[in-house]
Amino acid sequence: MPHPFVSRILFEDNHLLVINKRPSELVQGDKTGDKCLLDEAAEYLKWKGNKPGAAFVGLVHRIDRPVSGVLLLAKTSKALRRLTTQLKDKNWKKIYLALVKNMPPQPTDSLTHYLKKNEKQNKSYVVAPETEGAKEAKLKYRLIGSLNYYSMLEVELLTGRHHQIRVQLAAIGCPIKGDLKYGAKRSNTDASICLHAWKLSFMHPVTKEVITIEAPLPNDEPWISFGKML
Repeated sequence: MPHPFVSRILFEDNHLLVINKRPSELVQGDKTGDKCLLDEAAEYLKWKGNKPGAAFVGLVHRIDRPVSGVLLLAKTSKALRRLTTQLKDKNWKKIYLALVKNMPPQPTDSLTHYLKKNEKQNKSYVVAPETEGAKEAKLKYRLIGSLNYYSMLEVELLTGRHHQIRVQLAAIGCPIKGDLKYGAKRSNTDASICLHAWKLSFMHPVTKEVITIEAPLPNDEPWISFGKML
């Protein structure tokens, strides 16, 4: 019998484990005490290796709890170190899909804002460039299609700021479906938001091969209907 976690795996070798994160799934343990993806991955690796001790799982990057899609984990400390360096040097390509309210002002555009995080609220705000603590945020988007008052955007993330896509799309009048924190009128039933980490390209930390991973969309509406546009 295969381990139930196998169905979540998008790519695996001796160094890497790439998972399709579910909407509303917790990546790393927090004060809620909910089971997290890191723990599930560690349990799977322990089962696969038939090891008595805990398996190593390194968290290379994070995805917000309400968001779904590609999550890259390292199976060795060497892979974790090299991938973390790649991420800091901005050598990854990250493509997201977002279902947003309204049509964007332009069918394709590059957005630059300055964001400041409010730690107490766990929320970021668009601020003036000269604001103390402001960080530059950049992304590119293109409109894929529209359906029932919502639009699907393909978003390429060029910087890695807190809640960046959520804040920047809300700033142009296109809050993400279900994202109450940034202007959506109602929540999704599963507490998710309609933002999906669709594609991730990076250099393999050992073979140096460029790898692109694509995560299937969540298997429910409205993703199913919008997915037909891809």
